[in-house]
Amino acid sequence: MAGFGVPDRSLILIVAAASMLFTVSVANRDWYYGGGRGGFNYTTHWPWGPRNGSHSVNNTNQPNKINVGGSDHWHYGFNYSVWAFQNNPFYVNDVLVFKYDPPSKTPFHHSVYLLPNMWSYMTCDMSRAKLIANTTQGDGEGFEFVLKRWQPYYFACGENGGLHCRDGRMKFFVMPMLRRWHY
Repeated sequence: MAGFGVPDRSLILIVAAASMLFTVSVANRDWYYGGGRGGFNYTTHWPWGPRNGSHSVNNTNQPNKINVGGSDHWHYGFNYSVWAFQNNPFYVNDVLVFKYDPPSKTPFHHSVYLLPNMWSYMTCDMSRAKLIANTTQGDGEGFEFVLKRWQPYYFACGENGGLHCRDGRMKFFVMPMLRRWHY
């Protein structure tokens, strides 16, 4: 039996990445059916209440300020991909706050990079990543990043040539949703 060649593996990887991105983008717990007027909101009308009980529907149409990693903040060894999935939906104009110790308080330095695409995210390829917060900007109140557009955002710690991204699981992506209007 013949194995998969390089083109076949590439196609499988592209399909898997696209399906992951689609799954996360539609896994919005506030997905609203019915066009915005009296439709059925599956997050609050299920007989057993909201999913996980960990997320409340934001009816204010105001941006949320979200601490990345919750009380664990931004550090090596925490699975931020799981955190992002459990804390979605994220919305356009929400603010992500990255908090981490400055280099003087710990031997492990952290930073925040924005990766250009899903492939860079999956492989922790930092070659075309853009530094958005250096090793000192996470101190105190932390570094704030506004999700300005409806697009995927791929975040990673770029320290040690991407080692924190690869081995430390310091990476996640979000696809912010547009807020629905209430009538």
